[in-house]
Amino acid sequence: MELTCKILKESKTVAVVGISDKMERDSGRIAELLQRKGYNVVGVHPVLKNVFGIPVYASLKEIPFPVDLVDVFLNSDKVPMIMDDVLAIKPKYLWFQLGVINDEAASLAEQNGIPTVQNRCVAIELNYCGN
Repeated sequence: MELTCKILKESKTVAVVGISDKMERDSGRIAELLQRKGYNVVGVHPVLKNVFGIPVYASLKEIPFPVDLVDVFLNSDKVPMIMDDVLAIKPKYLWFQLGVINDEAASLAEQNGIPTVQNRCVAIELNYCGN
């Protein structure tokens, strides 16, 4: 089984980092899609509290329960700013959405036992994997 399908099959709780309440942004729409597909979804955004009925926390460390998958919708150069939190909460997996590539951050996660996917869209992979 391809890693992306394995991640989507094994993950139940997903934290969407960089969630947006603007309908034209993929982060909110994909978070909503994940929720409709049965995932427990939370958002991470420094200002927002709720997006389309999804609870939002200011940081990964503020989420009061374990997270299986951290799904990142940030500019590639901003990814290092969340890596301390990623390593602190130790999710099963880390996923950088389409267009998000940071080899240094991905390597750091992998070195700490967190398999990482870069530059792939969760929605496309859900469709591909038949979820």
